[in-house]
Amino acid sequence: MAVKTLTIDGRPLTAPDDATILDVCQEAGIALPTLCHLDGVGDVGACRLCLVEIAGSPKLFPACTTRVAEGMEVTTNSPRLQHYRRLTLELLFAERNHVCAVCVANGQCELQSLAADCGVDHVRYEYQTPACDVDQSHPLFGMDHNRCILCSRCVRVCWQIEGAATKGVTGRGSHSRIATDLNQPWGDSDTCSWCGKCVMGCPTGALFYRGAATGEMLHDRSRLEAIVNARETKQWNA
Repeated sequence: MAVKTLTIDGRPLTAPDDATILDVCQEAGIALPTLCHLDGVGDVGACRLCLVEIAGSPKLFPACTTRVAEGMEVTTNSPRLQHYRRLTLELLFAERNHVCAVCVANGQCELQSLAADCGVDHVRYEYQTPACDVDQSHPLFGMDHNRCILCSRCVRVCWQIEGAATKGVTGRGSHSRIATDLNQPWGDSDTCSWCGKCVMGCPTGALFYRGAATGEMLHDRSRLEAIVNARETKQWNA
């Protein structure tokens, strides 16, 4: 496998030619904000929080889906990038109904943590306040569309790790929703295996364990990556 040499924030680094900029940043300990990225599943570049600047191009590039190239010069933190990241976070808060004080993931929410890290203490855009449902038809889990940021983590976990293909996305634009099977109540699904991996992968309080109170929604996402690694290394083969 060929090795590429590049520069990130002035640091000379090397990486395999199939690595992404995000891979290199994580390996080098360079912090990049992400919401749709989840170790163990493929990246789709949905949240746009990991945007970086590449010398020679006026565009911004998602680090999670951009492959490294020889001689690439990357900037991960600049006033321009800080502006767009804050804008993106504010729009996420304005699009749905995020009320942290009454959310089961309060204190354990990646959206909340990133907002604090980026200094988002108010939202400059008009709240859309859509009429979103809460699906509690499943005996074990619930889906609160008010908290969903459409990162598609749950969809990718369900398809790529569990293999159940229960979750999907329906609708367009602001009317997009995470759907179960053919847009039916979660509790009526014939494909859901009740594994809970989608709940573990959710970055907010959109997916939750029924009965969990505010602030009790702990996510052990390392278990998802451990499952993928065990399969790839054939640890479970007799």
